[in-house]
Amino acid sequence: MRAAIEERYGSRAQVSESFGETTVDVGTGDWIDLLTFARDGLGCVFFDWLTGVDDPPDGFSVVAHLFDPVEHVHLLARTRVSRDDPRLPSATPVFRGAEWHERETFEMFGVIFEDHPYLVPLLLPDGFEGHPLRKDFVLASRVAKPWPGAKEPGESGQGSPSRRKTLPPGVPTDWGPSAATPPPVRGPRAVRPPARPEGREDGDG
Repeated sequence: MRAAIEERYGSRAQVSESFGETTVDVGTGDWIDLLTFARDGLGCVFFDWLTGVDDPPDGFSVVAHLFDPVEHVHLLARTRVSRDDPRLPSATPVFRGAEWHERETFEMFGVIFEDHPYLVPLLLPDGFEGHPLRKDFVLASRVAKPWPGAKEPGESGQGSPSRRKTLPPGVPTDWGPSAATPPPVRGPRAVRPPARPEGREDGDG
């Protein structure tokens, strides 16, 4: 597999192998071609999943896991998109099952999959703003609700000395009820998601 990939893409692809899995990194311009070549030329006909990875400060990685059910070969296809303009061609023309995965990656990371047939939120409630799997997204529940785990010294009622409580992971030090400037209120989206094209249902894909 590695030789076939290197022959096709040369220096445009970075190939590595670990624990029986081959990982291929390509630019966005080769993304759809890599998925097509993996399906038609490498036997990786089974699409397993696609997701994003926030890799600050530069951008996001988009990763797809493909599988050859005959030779039992695993392939991770990866590419990177910029944080300023995270766009990538949709993989749905190659693997129709990527439709839901791209919708989830769109709402969780903000990656826009161009030419996707129905790129609207999949899991989050109406009116939700932001992308909760980005590392700079503040999880408000970590401030609004008691943080689980052992009590801080001084809270056990046994006379332990108190110390300054630390904020939960992911919460900036200047954010929360004690901050001088409260965070902006997240309002509903100005535009509701478009209706699903006639004849399609969420089970399609």
